[in-house]
Amino acid sequence: MKSLKAVRVGGHISLIGVLTGQSGEINPLPAIMKSVRIQGIFVGSREMFEAMTRAVTLHRIRPIIDKIFPFSEVREALHYMSSGAHFGKVVVSL
Repeated sequence: MKSLKAVRVGGHISLIGVLTGQSGEINPLPAIMKSVRIQGIFVGSREMFEAMTRAVTLHRIRPIIDKIFPFSEVREALHYMSSGAHFGKVVVSL
């Protein structure tokens, strides 16, 4: 797995699509030796996404935007997001 080679010691790997069975076998030893946390992420099916999209449209749901950063301040945006001080979405404007 390329992610295990790229991740730093004590890092985090999020696996998306693990339930499809296409991830293959993973040897846990490299992750253990680097103290890496591996977590699977369930993103739902296409049908679930389409149902959610219909509900958002029907009920006119809009996200709460906490703060908008220009692209030149992307580092500040990431620091702000990782601080946990935001309520809602952190946007980077292109």
